[in-house]
Amino acid sequence: MAGENVKKQLPHLVFGGELVSLDGTEFRDLSKLDIVGVFPDYKSAELAWRAKAQATVDNAHMRYFIVHLHRLLDPQVNGQ
Repeated sequence: MAGENVKKQLPHLVFGGELVSLDGTEFRDLSKLDIVGVFPDYKSAELAWRAKAQATVDNAHMRYFIVHLHRLLDPQVNGQ
């Protein structure tokens, strides 16, 4: 509604998988990517990312990433 303070959506994607090498970002098997989810803001995405990263700490090749979907959808918009 007009005049209400509505928080702008800034969707973020959290996903991860096992990497081929520790110094790259190529995944060993794209069909096995773990799509954690899409989150409404960076803070909630970071919490999900941190939980997944900590849960897989024993596998050095496992990496999780946060993608700023809002930047892909509208590159003119700044923000987290």
